[in-house]
Amino acid sequence: MRLLVELEALGNYAYDLKYYHKLQGFVYSLLENTPYRDLHDCSGYKFFCFSNILPPKEITRGDVRHFLVSSPDEVLLNAFRDGLAKRERMNVGNMSFTVKGVSVLMPKVTPPCTLITATPIVVRIPKENYERYGVKPTRNYAYVYWRKMYPFNAFVKQLEDNLTKKYNDFYRSTLEPAPIFEQFMFEKQVCNHIIVEGKEVRVFGSLWKFTFNYLGKEQQRMLQFGLDVGFGEMNSLGFGFMNIVR
Repeated sequence: MRLLVELEALGNYAYDLKYYHKLQGFVYSLLENTPYRDLHDCSGYKFFCFSNILPPKEITRGDVRHFLVSSPDEVLLNAFRDGLAKRERMNVGNMSFTVKGVSVLMPKVTPPCTLITATPIVVRIPKENYERYGVKPTRNYAYVYWRKMYPFNAFVKQLEDNLTKKYNDFYRSTLEPAPIFEQFMFEKQVCNHIIVEGKEVRVFGSLWKFTFNYLGKEQQRMLQFGLDVGFGEMNSLGFGFMNIVR
């Protein structure tokens, strides 16, 4: 389930490629005076994701833009929608928009379909798995971001394990990680800059296309959950937002 937010630009702006944390700040601000007001400070998964402001290009006053927020938690998504209903304006860094409307979308994962990355998927390989995947970092890092220099199976396994962990945490289930994906198309590797505790940090992610011709029931439920919650890590920073195409 997701919200499609329609915006109208109030000025002329260069598209800010480092605005992830600023948009995240606006999204969290929508939860003020709700039961989710402390979500930002809670440990563990946040169970929501959001897209870029679309399309990602230079903005002229009066331009119409959109962004989406998704979650498997309908109550949380309703809290976002109520927060948006109270906002006439959305400020993200130096960009300001009028909130023109909010629509509820319910895309469904059914075969055949293709899932594409709207924002980069971030996957980290922990130190204890270096030997398992044959990963040899140049330094003794606690983890490394998956990049195309590392084995493909490391990306797939970490991605599937992460999705299963989030699914079990959300539904309080005990599913074991199992193969989820069928066909992959790697598009490109990207590096984004985010602000963490006042410092600029580089985050490596990748863009993909996942194609499915047949889906078992468990696989379909897992992918539907991933469509709503986001693939990979750092979903509440806007990474791993997925779209479905037929």
